[in-house]
Amino acid sequence: MNEPTAETVDKETMPFVAPCRRLGFFAPFGWVKKGIADLGKAPQQSLTYGFFMALVMAVVVWLAWTRGSHWIMLAMLGGFVFIAPLACIGLYAISAQLERGQEPSMARSLRAAFKRHLGNEMIFAVALLVVFMIWARSAMMITVFFPVGSEPAVADLVPFLTIGTIVGAFFAIVTFSVSAFSLPMIMHRDVDSVTAIVTSINAVLRNKWPMMLWLAIIMAGLVIGMMTAFVGLIVILPLIGYGAWHGYLETIDADAFPRHTVGITSVPRQR
Repeated sequence: MNEPTAETVDKETMPFVAPCRRLGFFAPFGWVKKGIADLGKAPQQSLTYGFFMALVMAVVVWLAWTRGSHWIMLAMLGGFVFIAPLACIGLYAISAQLERGQEPSMARSLRAAFKRHLGNEMIFAVALLVVFMIWARSAMMITVFFPVGSEPAVADLVPFLTIGTIVGAFFAIVTFSVSAFSLPMIMHRDVDSVTAIVTSINAVLRNKWPMMLWLAIIMAGLVIGMMTAFVGLIVILPLIGYGAWHGYLETIDADAFPRHTVGITSVPRQR
């Protein structure tokens, strides 16, 4: 069956939410496996992208450490959860090129990521920015109401870490639900940001346990990468980006929505 295009599809009959498939609990490990395969097919582009993403994280940590508090540094690292979905857009484009038998190009990936879909991405970015600002303000308020010294006792850390973990987990789960499949869908199909966000939330809610496993894999990867002085993130971040793309393709049935008329995803997939 031919995939619909913007010229052939009747937008009045398009569903508001793309249906999602039920996932097995261990499905995210398959996404990681496919991500490793993509990394092997495009090592130069992947590691270059990973290097610059890791460098940005390292600079943020260094600035927070030298100009503020190590508690603020931890808050900024947690804030990467909000930035990561946008930062991975270029990796989605690399995977999409590989699926279409194209030689991956960094220039084409960045153009697809930050030019062709800029409108919807900006709406999404503003929404994430608002959530991040609320989260950052909450983190600062926690440091005010639960202050700790430079060498805090364990008893002083317990309320700080407990409240901070609960608040951070809430915002992280909200952001994860919104962004898990929305940005890949925006790149893959000609849809608006609202449809993509609602589709993502619906898919996460219908596949709670597999998606919690995927979130745990992401967080574990980030922790491991940071423990290696950010060097490990050069490899781990591309794997997360590629895995997210393959997770989207496996979970979301977007066949009812038209392909883009130009760009990487205007060409049907070969696999």
